[in-house]
Amino acid sequence: MKVIKFGGSSLASAEQLKKVLEIVKSDSNRRFVVVSAPGKRSSEDTKVTDALIKYYKHYTANQDIVIDQEWIIDRYKSIIDGLALSSTILDEISTAIKHLATFPKENNDFLYDTFLAAGEDNNAKLIAEYFRKEGLNARYIHPKQAGLIVTSEPGNARILPSSYDKLEALREQDEILIIPGFFGVTIDNQICTFSRGGSDITGSIIAAGVKADLYENFTDVDGIFAAHPGVVEQPHSIKELTYREMRELAYAGFSVLHDEALIPAYRGKIPLVIKNTNNPSHPGTRIVLEHSGTSSPVVGISGDDDFVSINISKYLMNREVGFGRKVLQILEDLNIRFEHMPTGIDDMSIVLRGRELTPIKEQEILTQLRHLEVDELSIERDLSIIMIVGENMKSHVGVTATATRSLSEAGINLMMISQGSSEVSVMFVVKTESEKKAIRALYDAFFKN
Repeated sequence: MKVIKFGGSSLASAEQLKKVLEIVKSDSNRRFVVVSAPGKRSSEDTKVTDALIKYYKHYTANQDIVIDQEWIIDRYKSIIDGLALSSTILDEISTAIKHLATFPKENNDFLYDTFLAAGEDNNAKLIAEYFRKEGLNARYIHPKQAGLIVTSEPGNARILPSSYDKLEALREQDEILIIPGFFGVTIDNQICTFSRGGSDITGSIIAAGVKADLYENFTDVDGIFAAHPGVVEQPHSIKELTYREMRELAYAGFSVLHDEALIPAYRGKIPLVIKNTNNPSHPGTRIVLEHSGTSSPVVGISGDDDFVSINISKYLMNREVGFGRKVLQILEDLNIRFEHMPTGIDDMSIVLRGRELTPIKEQEILTQLRHLEVDELSIERDLSIIMIVGENMKSHVGVTATATRSLSEAGINLMMISQGSSEVSVMFVVKTESEKKAIRALYDAFFKN
């Protein structure tokens, strides 16, 4: 039994949907189909989700919304016409899009989520209609009916544990169920969306809920590459990753799959495979609990920018009981999340994502840290984090030495280096201007030979 999820690029046009149909028809085990909203048909195009955001903004600002409604409806119409579907489904979608403008604007915490979810919900109805027209025993099912009951946290919904019992009952259905991704329904019957990569999260939840044998995530690339193809020319694709390795790579910039989407499938011990809608015969990349055979010490290299470091120096810091706790308390009081904290005996660096340090918070944190009577205090910006990842690094001597040597030979200065006790990854902090050069140097060191 397989759960299969298609991203926006896979559902952007009638031509793409024809490919999706063939993929589903080719394997009778593909019983659950999770779908996104239609994505871009070209780089200049607009995603339906982005059009819905624009529609929401105009509606809540009491501006004209007719053009927004017509654009969204016409986008679905172009797909419906291309698939030669009846006008009934267009009428249903048109009514649903216009109905969004009847919801109350005031004191409605879930209005934005309701607008956004319309992209996936209406696309699921369209796809179910298309599948039936082509002879498949398919049925659209709303997340509420499916059992996707979530917490009341707009834009950051989490599945309620009690939902999994109802989701498991879906195994008994003999139809192909078409499920809209990205959102669930609260106990109070409100539409509530997941965070970034929401449709991936839905697919992962469904896979865990129905105890699937495999969760297939179809996108527009042949799996996951060892490095970003925009940085390294023709990097090789990774055949197999563990969940821990994927989590590390996703954290540091790999955008094929959002790391939060891994959690339900990981806990349900469901293997996952990333595949290409436009090249379905390619094996893609499997994500598993443990490697099925031998693997290279480094499976991938990723990088992400927009980090800042708060650097603190205080003589005899290591002898002052509770100093670290006081620093962390300041961060907690200001609702600031930190990413890493490399330390020395008299030094401490707190690495944050740049978005965490607003101008007001920056001034406040500097003021409060000075109250701890530190000797030196500075903030360093324009930093990037680069990760080399691989669970087999712990059984290979010299991985870090190879990495630092390659960076040195490329003339790249290391600001910081850190490795956790699990030895799944090694983190390097460099200036952002050197990020791409560093990734290429590391790729050459571990993969070119």
